[in-house]
Amino acid sequence: MKKYMAITIAAIALIALIGIGAWSLQDSGKDYSGKMDSINIGTVPVYAAALIYIAEDQQFFEENGIIINVTDYPTGIATTDAMLMGDTDLAWVAEFPLVRMAFAKDEIAVIAVVGRFQEQYLFGRNDRGIHRIANFEGKKIGIPRNTIAEFYLGRYLQLHGIDKRNITLVDVGAAESLDAIVNGRVDGVVAWEPFSSQIRMQMADHVIALPIQNNQPGYGTVVGRTEWLQGHPNVVHRFLTSLYQAETYCTRNPAAAKEIMRNRLNFDEAFTETIWSENQISLSLDQSLIVAMEDEGRWMIANNMTNATQVPDFTRFISTESLENEKPGSVNIISGNGGP
Repeated sequence: MKKYMAITIAAIALIALIGIGAWSLQDSGKDYSGKMDSINIGTVPVYAAALIYIAEDQQFFEENGIIINVTDYPTGIATTDAMLMGDTDLAWVAEFPLVRMAFAKDEIAVIAVVGRFQEQYLFGRNDRGIHRIANFEGKKIGIPRNTIAEFYLGRYLQLHGIDKRNITLVDVGAAESLDAIVNGRVDGVVAWEPFSSQIRMQMADHVIALPIQNNQPGYGTVVGRTEWLQGHPNVVHRFLTSLYQAETYCTRNPAAAKEIMRNRLNFDEAFTETIWSENQISLSLDQSLIVAMEDEGRWMIANNMTNATQVPDFTRFISTESLENEKPGSVNIISGNGGP
């Protein structure tokens, strides 16, 4: 009898400890009692920025002493331009603009990858004779210039033996892609969500859609000016704490997280389910980011998009300490892979 009673007491104690641990993880940050700090961050309204939007919606930033001011921009070029000009403190940006910034030796650093995406497509109008990739030769393709879409398209054409000099690239913003292809201003466009789904819906069977990322994910990163990051280490830590809480929230409450994003980006339920599967939402800094940036850097050099002749050491533009402290095991960066 005593044996069974001891087992029962131990089981109750274990359950209590688990409950306390779960409560502690869920409510971490609520005991913050210091001064409130403001952060201005520029984002692009895409699912790979979900942790920022969810942390804002669930007031995780506020719990950690941060007054967050989120401003949406059309591209990562725009978010980083705003950051470099001092209009914002941090920026969400895919990794390709960071490669350009590294070549330019801008004083910036990535503090976290917050999402990975595979949602970029090349669309072509069937009535312009486009039924496969080879038919794009001699055509006009609309694309947001200087974004990661330009790299994906260039590499995709190269892999299929098409000289990009035989294609006319037209600078078409992401939000303009639907109008540009529907009205025939271009023969095709490169687009990402939600614009690619809008093109599919409106043009139906009258376009060809080709996935151009070749299973190489894009990386949604958070980046800041080195000077600002070094001057605000505690604020950066609390910012990442808020994002980690958002990641935990996504894991435990996927339906609620999807609803937050659906409302934030004004998507319908079916589209939300589709795009959710195209994105991996989590905090990390691993070697695959460096490998991708090196690949993009070599492509830029080969295509005369920079005066540099050697890929930079991109690890110099990565700040790992804050994320290592916040989420142990999420950082795996090998230093010194590139050139000077």
